[in-house]
Amino acid sequence: MFALYLKTKSFHWHTTGRHFRDYHLLLDEQTEQIFSMTDGIAERARKICGTTLRSISDITRNQRLNDSDQESLTPKDLLTQLCADNKELIRFLHLTHQVCEGHKDVATTSLIENWIDESERRVWFIPEILADL
Repeated sequence: MFALYLKTKSFHWHTTGRHFRDYHLLLDEQTEQIFSMTDGIAERARKICGTTLRSISDITRNQRLNDSDQESLTPKDLLTQLCADNKELIRFLHLTHQVCEGHKDVATTSLIENWIDESERRVWFIPEILADL
C-alpha cells in the first residue's frame, strides 16, 4: 500500500498537461484514500497478533508493486501505470480475502471487501480519463 501511495503521490506532484488540475485533484483524492487504507491494515494486523511495517527498508523488502523513478511521464503513461497497479492490488486483495475466509476472519474479510470496492473505483475512473488522451 505504501508503494502504491508514494507512486500515486509522486504522479500527483509531477503531472502535467492541459488537464493538470483535474489529474492533480484526482490523484490527490486517490492518495488520501490509499493512505487511509494503510492504517486500517496495520491496526487489523496488530489485532490478530501480527506485526506491521517498521521502516522504509521494511516497506522495500515487502513491496510487490514496481516503483517508477522516471523523471518525465506523460499523463497517459502515469495513469496507465496507476491503472495497472490498482488492478494488481485488487488481485492481491482477493487472494488475501481468500486466506482470511479460510481462517474465518470475518472482520478482516469485511475490511478487504471495502478496500476492493475502493480500488475498483480507482480502476473505473482511470480508463475513462485515458479514453480522452
